[in-house]
Amino acid sequence: MPTPPAQTYTSSMPELETFHDEYLWHYVPSLALSITFAVLFALATTVHGLKIFTSKLWFCLPFFFGGICEVIGYGTRAVAYNNTGQLAPYLIQAIFLVLPPVFFAATLYMVYSRVVRSVRGEQFSLFSPRRTTWLFVIGDVLCLNVQSTGSSLLSNKKTTNIGNWVIIIGLGLQVVLFAIFIVCCLRFNMRFRAHLVVTGTPSNVPWQSCLNMLYATSLAILVRNVFRVAEFASDKDRGYLNVNEWPAYVFDGALMLLVMIGFFAAHPSKLRLDARDSAMELLSEAGSSTGLQQTTQKAPSSGWSWRR
Repeated sequence: MPTPPAQTYTSSMPELETFHDEYLWHYVPSLALSITFAVLFALATTVHGLKIFTSKLWFCLPFFFGGICEVIGYGTRAVAYNNTGQLAPYLIQAIFLVLPPVFFAATLYMVYSRVVRSVRGEQFSLFSPRRTTWLFVIGDVLCLNVQSTGSSLLSNKKTTNIGNWVIIIGLGLQVVLFAIFIVCCLRFNMRFRAHLVVTGTPSNVPWQSCLNMLYATSLAILVRNVFRVAEFASDKDRGYLNVNEWPAYVFDGALMLLVMIGFFAAHPSKLRLDARDSAMELLSEAGSSTGLQQTTQKAPSSGWSWRR
């Protein structure tokens, strides 16, 4: 029998169990923290779901799915508290906790497209809104497939190491993608602000607050991905990030919860382009080809509106 990981046990805490004479966990996952985060993410996901339904912004559905993944991940982690020797809870929580940022990112990329279109600032963007959405969402799907493939390899002892490195590759690709995305946002921000200063053109669209939200949420996801890369690259049996639980809650769970809160605080519903909204803004350049017109009448709540 292998030597169990160093850990202080109490009479009320279950001891680590083995799976085929191997330890899946290097600590007993915290039941209190798992339940707390599962509940918090459930509340945040419910609020986002209601917001999507009332605003009809179906392109935000990936963000909602990311929240569901968090709930499943932490809920299964709570189940693993008394089942550290079972493979299914370990794999489910591992898979569902590594994927949410991919879903969150897909929505953030589409929000950028809406920001550019809402101020008719296509000429100031590094890429056209449609191409920006295509480029980053396709890259995000690639990262999702790579990380999913890596997670599936964790179930076999012979392929665990390969699975770790496949996940690291997927996370690394997402870090690069986010870096390019942040550069894209900054470039548009500077060029469009300079345009407003030179022309003196007023803008009632809260484009800056939405870009600030994109910066904050993107940075949080970027830090989380760097943490995950370090975690999967470190020694599975002796690496500090693998044998201690608190970093996962600080650099993953808490950051992703802040992403959901920040996104809701500057929700893209303030950038309504049209009463009709597609589930995926990849099919047409409706914002640029149909010529959306800004009204001079200010809405009572946000101070502006868009109509055909």
